[in-house]
Amino acid sequence: MPFARDEDAILQFPILIGDIGGTNARFAIIVDANSEPGETRVVQTADYATIDDAIQQAVLDHTSLSPRSAVLAVAGPVDGDEIPLTNCPWVVRPKAMFETLGFSDVVVLNDFEAQALAVASLGEEHLEKIGPGEPEENAGRVVLGPGTGLGVAGLIHACRKWIPVPGEGGHMDIGPRTDRDREIFPHLEPIEGRISGEQILCGRGLVNAYRAIATADGKEARFTTPAEITAAALEKSDAVAEEALDFFVTCLGRTAGDLALVFMSRGGVYLTGGIAQKIVPALKSGSFRAAFEDKAPHGALMRDMPVYVITHPLAALNGLAAYARIPSRFGVETTGRRWRS
Repeated sequence: MPFARDEDAILQFPILIGDIGGTNARFAIIVDANSEPGETRVVQTADYATIDDAIQQAVLDHTSLSPRSAVLAVAGPVDGDEIPLTNCPWVVRPKAMFETLGFSDVVVLNDFEAQALAVASLGEEHLEKIGPGEPEENAGRVVLGPGTGLGVAGLIHACRKWIPVPGEGGHMDIGPRTDRDREIFPHLEPIEGRISGEQILCGRGLVNAYRAIATADGKEARFTTPAEITAAALEKSDAVAEEALDFFVTCLGRTAGDLALVFMSRGGVYLTGGIAQKIVPALKSGSFRAAFEDKAPHGALMRDMPVYVITHPLAALNGLAAYARIPSRFGVETTGRRWRS
């Protein structure tokens, strides 16, 4: 299906941009094509019954601006006029927003599509490199991020545009590789009989891994939150937490390497989200790169691929802003994902 013509892709300002995850939602308004996003409003999704309530009460009630367009990135597949979020009870209804919020144009993208747009927009000052390799210009890239869930997207360059490739790669199967893995995996909590990447590589997945390791060794699982486990692991104050974080980092390296092969990511692999930013020391310890590069017969290829942690605190909003200002720079297919009054 062809992309929209450049003139058809133009959005009317002011534009509301929103990055809506399972736990937090971030909003800002762009006044015109030469402006940076205004004040960012960050809300917890649990505090509002609907996304419309959050936008009205947290954003529109605090500004004299009346956005004419909205570009929203949501954690879940975009299909149809009612878009449920995967890890949040909100449902996005773009047509209803015309009346409730006064928009005349609404574009809804996948949240990691927005992260991919950010990868094409961020400078080196917002990247922390993990291991060797240098990026090839205009080569394929992949972005993944453990958070409330595990988000994945690709980014390719073709026809002089950056083209984000959204998907649900966080739900791919993941399995044991080592003898130790085979002791741990039987104790991981599955979903309908299977272990997907998201059962390990997200906040609750880290807790899942921690409990599985404790059970495998007959030890007490003292911690109940990802923050507690991460802190204890980095402080080296709890052996089970240390192994859980190393297991997490190793599995993340394996998954990142698999995706790098899928997208032939000579332009780099980009880890995003709060968890990745908090565990940079663990990512640099060696287990991540070892697992990432352990892809025989393509070990040499993997060693040349760079990996970065995105350190920008609002990367997805940055990507949405870049797209909203100049849609023609990106090959974003909006058929079935754009609503006009």
